[in-house]
Amino acid sequence: MPVTSEATTTWTGSLTEGSGTVAFSSSKLGTFPINWKARSEGSDTTTTPEELIAAAHASCFSMAFSHALAENGTPPERINTSASVTFKPGVGITGSHLNVNAVVPGITAEVFQELAADAKAGCPVSQALAGIEITLEATLA
Repeated sequence: MPVTSEATTTWTGSLTEGSGTVAFSSSKLGTFPINWKARSEGSDTTTTPEELIAAAHASCFSMAFSHALAENGTPPERINTSASVTFKPGVGITGSHLNVNAVVPGITAEVFQELAADAKAGCPVSQALAGIEITLEATLA
C-alpha cells in the first residue's frame, strides 16, 4: 500500500527579502523557518530545502543499507549516516555526499563496501536524485 507524506510551506514576500515556514504535515513534528539568505549563505538557525533533502537521503540510505546488511546475514549493530547536499545559487543542487560509519560484526571490508554502494544506488531517495552526483564514503567501525 503506498504511503504519501506531506509537508506544507507558507512563503511571504519576494525571494530575497521574503521568508517562510515549512511544516511537517504528516508527522506534525514541527514547523521550521526558511529563507533565501539561509539557503544561499548557510545558517545554523534556519533550515533549507537542501537540509530537508539531506535528512531524507541520510535516513533512506541507512534503511536501505540496514536491509542489505541483514539480507547478507550480517545485521548492523549501528549505522550512522550523514548526507551533505550542496546548493549553488544560480545553478541549483549539485550533489549529495553520504558519509556512513557502521558497526557490523562478521563482515569483511570488501563486502561492506559492496553493500554500501548497492544501498546508495538502490535507495529510493538516491534514485529520485539521479540528476545530481551522489558520492559515498563508508567506514566500517
